[in-house]
Amino acid sequence: MSAVTLQDIVKRFGSFTAVHRTTLEIPEGAFVTLLGPSGCGKTTNLRMIAGLLDPSEGEILIGGKRVNDVPIHKRNLGLVFQNYALFPHKTVAENVAFGLKYRDVPKSEIPAKVQAALELVQLPNVGDRYPKELSGGQQQRIALARAIVIEPDVLLLDEPLSALDANLREDMRVELKRIQERIGVTTVFVTHDQSEALAMSDLIVVMSEGRVEQVGKPEEVYNTPASEFVANFLGASNITEAKCIEHGASVVVEDATFGRVTVPAAKAPNLTGQGPAKLVVRAEKLLLSKTQASEGVISVPATVETVDYQGQAVRYFVRAGEAQLQAINMIDERPFAAGDAVHLHLRPQDCAALPG
Repeated sequence: MSAVTLQDIVKRFGSFTAVHRTTLEIPEGAFVTLLGPSGCGKTTNLRMIAGLLDPSEGEILIGGKRVNDVPIHKRNLGLVFQNYALFPHKTVAENVAFGLKYRDVPKSEIPAKVQAALELVQLPNVGDRYPKELSGGQQQRIALARAIVIEPDVLLLDEPLSALDANLREDMRVELKRIQERIGVTTVFVTHDQSEALAMSDLIVVMSEGRVEQVGKPEEVYNTPASEFVANFLGASNITEAKCIEHGASVVVEDATFGRVTVPAAKAPNLTGQGPAKLVVRAEKLLLSKTQASEGVISVPATVETVDYQGQAVRYFVRAGEAQLQAINMIDERPFAAGDAVHLHLRPQDCAALPG
């Protein structure tokens, strides 16, 4: 059963259409991420699920029941926002207990529920403190405790990690996923950060300009992008103009840089026949070497133009014929330097293809 269903949802603000006919099924118990750049409609969809915005057209169902006309306080949803929205004049315990007071929970049961929520977010001893006395990461956990203490049907998270510094952000995404898996609550998470989406999600919904570009598991969306937008937004890709010259049991595309490449049919699902195409090569699948490749691996001579040192890895910008390509390689010994002559190694099975 779907926990949340969006049926042909449209949202207009005056003459501007922010969401174009979104249809989406969010499975029970899943962690689903709405991913895309600013202005793509992901937060607008989240706010319509929450009841903070009304759709212009279409229906929203939660637990199979239409909720278009149901106010936010009757939808039994947990909400965590980017700025946490904690009450500064209330203690942590009072913040966490806030939602329980409006759900007819007996007063005698509230302290135990609050304590259980604080223990779940691993902050059992801060109930008598105030938000200003906590770090950003601790405040984020308290906001999460407040959202889950009411035992919501759906947990809605609007970029809750974006205010944290990089290291804490990585720690918190692991912690957030741990908590979600432990309590099993259906979660809709909004972010523009591809790493968060890939690391945390059961399903990713990639959005662009108010439209859903692709829905799938992280590995499906990453390895088999449905559009050039998805290929570019998720990770770093080299996309070259090509031509599909065989389309059957195998798919063969040809471009000016790599020549003929036999792409797995599963990685070219939208190619319907011979004709214009695009070859998609992920940057980390393009390996630099001083030697030519072995049989079965495509090898192309190139020259390193720019070296972007990143610690454990290096992003290289290389010139192969007329094409400038990027490659992200782990560092084994010394990185290549600008001006080095190299060979680019590419396995055909690592490529994907799109319609031209």
